[in-house]
Amino acid sequence: MKKSFGAKTLIYPTAVWLVGTYDKDGKPNAATIAWGGVCSSKPPCVAVSLRSATYTHGNIMERKAFTINVPSSAQVEIADYCGIVSGRNVDKFAAAKITPVKSEKVDAPFIKEFPMILECRLSNFVEIGIHTHFIGEIMDVRIDESMLGEDGLPDILKINPVLYGPEIQSYYNVGKYLGKAFSIGKDLR
Repeated sequence: MKKSFGAKTLIYPTAVWLVGTYDKDGKPNAATIAWGGVCSSKPPCVAVSLRSATYTHGNIMERKAFTINVPSSAQVEIADYCGIVSGRNVDKFAAAKITPVKSEKVDAPFIKEFPMILECRLSNFVEIGIHTHFIGEIMDVRIDESMLGEDGLPDILKINPVLYGPEIQSYYNVGKYLGKAFSIGKDLR
């Protein structure tokens, strides 16, 4: 028997990303979000949802760009901090001792210390309830070389991204390898 929880944003897990933006005066900001994901493979796009009252919302509307910064599990304290204070009132980069770097492809900063960065140009947005769903076309992906596997591709276990459990408001990291995608289920055909 399954218990009904009603209509909620209860899904496991969600990614923990920091959205990098500049404000109208060029001040860098990093805001932690958990409402985001891939929304198109061609062109490559991600989507993030933000309330209109947030500082980052206004920054994206102003600059038409943002970065996605993927923290490793060792950086969970920074990720949490950047989600509990507002960049309107605090210089998060200085307080968290992280370094803003100007993106080469878009008008937004990324976090130098984070292992994986996506540089995104605002492609579209739509109002959904209390959130704006921003769609960013990925213009470049940057990954620390130390986070690549022997095949030259990003290694999820090396990056060890932070995962979030909504409703229970808890952070987790990546678990063990289960099998090769588009292969492990072939025996069920």
